Amino acid sequence: MASSLFSKKSCLSQLCLLILLFLCSSAFGTKPGHLPRNQLSKFGFEPPMLVFGKENVTHLHFYFHDIVSGPKPTAIEVARADSTNKSATGFGAVVMIDDPLTEGSEVTSKLIGRAQGIYASAAGEEVGLLMTLNYVFVEGKYKGSTLSILGRKTVFSGVREMAIVGGSGAFRLARLCLGQGPYP
Repeated sequence: MASSLFSKKSCLSQLCLLILLFLCSSAFGTKPGHLPRNQLSKFGFEPPMLVFGKENVTHLHFYFHDIVSGPKPTAIEVARADSTNKSATGFGAVVMIDDPLTEGSEVTSKLIGRAQGIYASAAGEEVGLLMTLNYVFVEGKYKGSTLSILGRKTVFSGVREMAIVGGSGAFRLARLCLGQGPYP
């Protein structure tokens, strides 16, 4: 019994070592940002390395209007589970959004962008949403740029945070955190 147990551990150790060697050879086998030499012919050139400059910190302040009813809703339920109606939290509902982002707290204030994506009620004990969306800026300094956001939003929390997982234009390679404060 002891010898068979020892051989299982040995086999497992060898497998872990093999995986580690593979990962190390893959990680160090090419220059960062470059393709292996045998794959360059697919593109006909060697792509340039990504160069990272000084990081910028950008503070944005705008209002997100989630309009769920009326003549022009911007948030529409696209799916729901059979049990969603029985849930106090709406667990199982999936909503597609195209919400305005404005400079002021009124929905009629200047439009600076749109929040486009999906949120789903993903918690059974509290109102907690799984959100995946893009902030698409249509006016001002960041026109044409986007921020990609993924995270959990607890609706009734005073302050909420969600991860910024990327972006485009002025926000290319954006990261860190999106903080949402209480309503004014």
